[in-house]
Amino acid sequence: MVSTAESERDLDMGAERGAILLPYTLRGGSDVNAHDAPTPARGRYANGFESVAKCFAAQLASGQEVGASLSVYHRGQHVVDLWGGLADVATRRAWECDTRIVLFSVTKGFAAMAMHMLADNGQFDWDDPVAAHWPGFAAHGKAGITIRTLMSHRAGIPYLDIPLSLMDCVEPDRAAKVTAALEAQVPLWPPGSRQAYHAVTFGLYVHELFTRIAKEPMGSYLKRELFDVVGSDARLGTPASEDAKQATLYAPSVLERATKLIVAAATSRMAPEVLIAKSLFGRGSVSRLAFSNPTVGRRGPLAFNDIAIRRAALAWASATASADGVARAYLPFAAGSRAHGARSLFRPESLLPLEARQSWSESDETLKKPLGWSQGFLKEERHVFSPNPESFGHAGMGGSLGWCDPKSGLAFGYVTNRMDPAVRSPRCLALCHSLYDCPPLCEERS
Repeated sequence: MVSTAESERDLDMGAERGAILLPYTLRGGSDVNAHDAPTPARGRYANGFESVAKCFAAQLASGQEVGASLSVYHRGQHVVDLWGGLADVATRRAWECDTRIVLFSVTKGFAAMAMHMLADNGQFDWDDPVAAHWPGFAAHGKAGITIRTLMSHRAGIPYLDIPLSLMDCVEPDRAAKVTAALEAQVPLWPPGSRQAYHAVTFGLYVHELFTRIAKEPMGSYLKRELFDVVGSDARLGTPASEDAKQATLYAPSVLERATKLIVAAATSRMAPEVLIAKSLFGRGSVSRLAFSNPTVGRRGPLAFNDIAIRRAALAWASATASADGVARAYLPFAAGSRAHGARSLFRPESLLPLEARQSWSESDETLKKPLGWSQGFLKEERHVFSPNPESFGHAGMGGSLGWCDPKSGLAFGYVTNRMDPAVRSPRCLALCHSLYDCPPLCEERS
């Protein structure tokens, strides 16, 4: 491993050249402090990170995963780089280190990154009214909604009344229809008064706002200003050149979902899965409406296997990446306000507000559990993904996660093609918990 002084010097050099250099890379390296992944996983891990490697391998061996990968950086050094299983069951194609998958709401974390960079550039202020940049947004009682309120899921517009289809959001010639639906929406309650996860509308509203401020699509901006700079393979609007690396999504069957609900009901009447399930049966419930428009069709989440979806820049769901691509995107955010590597992308002090909860609800109106947001980034309960309240990122439906912990200097990417029906995937949680049990992190907390 390189020394701390060498690591900081390399990060300084990267900042001067407009790129973040990673002084230590596990993949293909020959460092004596790196170890081969336990079977059946592939890849490598650094000294002290054996417990998370064993956890990942055990989940593959037990059949909990079809295919998955995990990448972790600790204070700028790549300490976990693991993958295994199958990218596609029908063809028996193996999951490789650069296999990518549709990320669902992990995409919202990328959208938050794009907005963060615009704000740091002075292109808007978080407390600007959205309508200052998008006049049509002001209609029907939305004039006072600020950008901060919108990105904190407190705008009161968690769903749309005008019916749309997923293809309405994909086809460029239908953009005016979507914009009209967004502008016509009436808030459910006084903006700012209640929190409801804007499961789909977050991406629709934020992408339109971003495009009006930046004067370019979010996907091209992220690629140029962030992903290429940090060496991330993440893409919002995935080109054909990446198709061969794409894994196939596998969603749980109706029986698996029902079994999960029965178990949750037996163990806790207040489990989020039970509360959401009850809410989904109510025709006018926020949970049901937040997830059902735009309509996806009978295939449900499997529609996101379609090429047209990943070509599109759906800022709530359609980004694709490998686990390492997700982790690398969070590197400058993991550096926090105290590290050098972030300054080539934005002012380190701009990260401080992200470490605090800017919005919090003990029972979010949509997800029926305690959670909050800071400028578009998810803030979970302590000990869900991290024991440190400064941590943030975004989880995705099915289990994938992009997360960072500026206190511990962690950037974390986990992607999987076997979608978990739980609100927070037990597989993902087990990996997070085993990571914080690793000696290097335990020693830092002691």
